[in-house]
Amino acid sequence: MTEFLQSVLALIVTLSILVTFHEFGHYWVARLCGVRVLRFSVGFGKPLWSFYGKPPVNTSPPADQTIGTRANEPAQGTEFAIAAIPLGGYVKMLDEREGFVPDDQLHLAFNRKPVLQRIAIVVAGPLANFILAIAAYWILFVAGVTGIVPLLGDIDEQSKAGRAGLQAGQEIVAIDGESVRTWSDVNMVLFQRIGDTGQIRITASNSGYDSAANDYMISINNWLADVDEPRPPQDLGLSLKYPEIPAVVGTVLEGGAAETAGLQQGDEILKVNGTDVRDWQHWVEIIQQNPDTSLELEVRRDYGVVDLVIVPKAEERDGRTIGYIGAAREPAEFPEEMQRTVSYPLYSAWIPAMEKTWSVTAFTLNAIKKMLMGTISTKNLSGPVTIAQVANATAQSGLESFIGFIALLSISLGVLNLLPIPVLDGGHLLYYLVELISGRPVPERVQAWGFQLGLFIIVSIMLLAFYNDLTRL
Repeated sequence: MTEFLQSVLALIVTLSILVTFHEFGHYWVARLCGVRVLRFSVGFGKPLWSFYGKPPVNTSPPADQTIGTRANEPAQGTEFAIAAIPLGGYVKMLDEREGFVPDDQLHLAFNRKPVLQRIAIVVAGPLANFILAIAAYWILFVAGVTGIVPLLGDIDEQSKAGRAGLQAGQEIVAIDGESVRTWSDVNMVLFQRIGDTGQIRITASNSGYDSAANDYMISINNWLADVDEPRPPQDLGLSLKYPEIPAVVGTVLEGGAAETAGLQQGDEILKVNGTDVRDWQHWVEIIQQNPDTSLELEVRRDYGVVDLVIVPKAEERDGRTIGYIGAAREPAEFPEEMQRTVSYPLYSAWIPAMEKTWSVTAFTLNAIKKMLMGTISTKNLSGPVTIAQVANATAQSGLESFIGFIALLSISLGVLNLLPIPVLDGGHLLYYLVELISGRPVPERVQAWGFQLGLFIIVSIMLLAFYNDLTRL
C-alpha cells in the first residue's frame, strides 16, 4: 500500500510539473497576443483552490471597433486553479465559440485574433515542453551525468554478438557510427533499430575508449517487431560486465517464491544443491536455468547457517522459459573505473542538451511511425500506471534520475500534442494551417466531425495503454 501511494504521489507531481509548463506556454503567448485568459487550471473538475490575477491591461477596444449598446463590467483577471482530478490541465480563453463575449471585449477573444497569432498560441504549449526538456538536460550536463562504461561481460559464442566476433572485456564505443559513452547510450541507440531489417554495426575497442577499434556487423530481419517487451542488448547477446557482487538478498517481493521459501533480507546464498555460489550473477543464472525445479539452499544469516528449499516459478521471457523467485540484490556501487561521468561547462551545456532533446524527439517520432506501420508491437505503449511506477522508481533513485525522466516525458508530451489529431494541439494547428493557406477557416461542421474522430482516437489510445499497464501488472 505504501508503494502504491508513493507511485500515485509521484505520478501527480510529475504530471503537475509537465502540465504546468505546457499550459504556461499557451498562457504566456496568449497574453502577449492580447487574448484574455479566463482560467489557468492544473487538473480537471471542480477547483479545490484558486485565486485571481490582475485584470488585463488592454481591456479597451480599438478605436475603429463598433461597440454595442450592452454595458459590461471591467474584465476580471485570470483565475489560477488547482482542480480535483490531477491528470492534466487546461487554459480557458475568451472565445465566441464557447460562450457570449461582450462587444467591448471582442478584441480580447481568441477566435478574433489573426491566424498567425492563433498558431503561435497553439504551438507555445508543446514548445514549452521541449524548452523544459532542454533546461532539464542542461542542468544534468552541468552537474554531470554518471553512467556505466559499456564494457562487455561474458558473451555466448552462439549468440548474434558472439558469431559476429565480439568478446568479453571489449568496450563498445559506437553503434551505427553514433558514439556511445555509457550503457544507457547503448540501449537508446539499439532501441532505435527495433523493427528494422539490415545490419547493426557495433564498433568496439579492446583496450579503452580512445584506442583503435574494430567494426562488427550483426544482421537483423524485422528485428524484435513481434516482441512485447523487447530487450535489444540481451537479444544480440550483449551483456554488461558486472563487478563481483556477493549473493546477498536485498529485497524480497511479497508472494514470490523467495518469500515462500523463507528467504529474508540480508541472507547470503552460499550453496545451491551443494555447489558454491560465486556471486549474485552466478546465483541469478542458477535460478533462471531451473524453473519449477526444487533447489536446496545453504544460507548464511546473522545467527548462523540455515538450510532452505526454493522452487523458482516458471516465467516466459523473450521466447524462453526461465526461473523467477521475486528477489533483488542489495544495492551495490560500481567501482569508479567502471563509471563514466559526462559533463559540460555551464556556458556550453545547452548545446548537448539541445542535441539530446532532438535525438529523443527523433526517437519518439520514429517509434510512433514504426508502431503505425506494425513493425513495433503496440504493447510497448504505456499508460498512467507504468508512468506512476517509473516516476516513483526514478524519484527513489535520486534527483538525477527523476530530472532525466521529467525531460523524457516532457518530450513525449510535446511530440504527442503536435500530432495532427483533432482535440490535440496538433489538430488545431492543422486547421489553422489550412486557414492560412486557403484564406478562410475550416467549416464548423468539418471541425465537429474532426473533434469526434480525434476524441475516438485519443480514447482508444488511452484504453490500449491502460490495458497494456494492467497486463504488465
